[in-house]
Amino acid sequence: MSGIVYRVVQHDGGWAYKLGDVFSETFPDHDSARNAALAAANEHRLGGRDAEIEYQDSSGNWRTEHAAGSDRPETEVEG
Repeated sequence: MSGIVYRVVQHDGGWAYKLGDVFSETFPDHDSARNAALAAANEHRLGGRDAEIEYQDSSGNWRTEHAAGSDRPETEVEG
């Protein structure tokens, strides 16, 4: 199981949460951004249905993988 960290940061004249290099929408204050990050982190942990995922890799080969709906990451919010 992998871990995911949502970080609350100042952004674009307000506050946002960040996952990797991607920012959320901008919120007017820290508490609003933190609450949104907590909600996103909680949703990220919810299980779903199993699925078969089909994609083309960088070499042009088609791949099929099984994604278990119960395989959800651990999440946390910093900031």
